[in-house]
Amino acid sequence: MSPTLTIILLITGWLTVAAAMLWGLMRISRHHHPQPQPKPQQKPAQTAARAANAH
Repeated sequence: MSPTLTIILLITGWLTVAAAMLWGLMRISRHHHPQPQPKPQQKPAQTAARAANAH
């Protein structure tokens, strides 16, 4: 095995390991910190009725 091929394989291996670790870290962080769900939009008629009842 030539030294050039050895260096290329080492670099490829390190990049593969780094990508796998980053993927795992992102997967865990998404699992433990879920994104907040968007609130449903209220209809303008309901908002106007509530404002009228509040006064």
